[in-house]
Amino acid sequence: MPRMIYDYTKSVLERVSFDPVLFAKELKKAIKNLLPYEIEQLKKWLQYFTKEHPELEQCLKVVN
Repeated sequence: MPRMIYDYTKSVLERVSFDPVLFAKELKKAIKNLLPYEIEQLKKWLQYFTKEHPELEQCLKVVN
């Protein structure tokens, strides 16, 4: 079950990646709902994802 929430979170973030403000908002919601180890996985995924979308790099501050 927790894996489904993590996967859903990633899909939501991918869908809203066109807007950095909305992306940051969804990222904040995700951090509240994920388990600590899932947040670590999300950080790694975000580092990879923001390389393709440099306009979202500022959102990395939300998870750090």
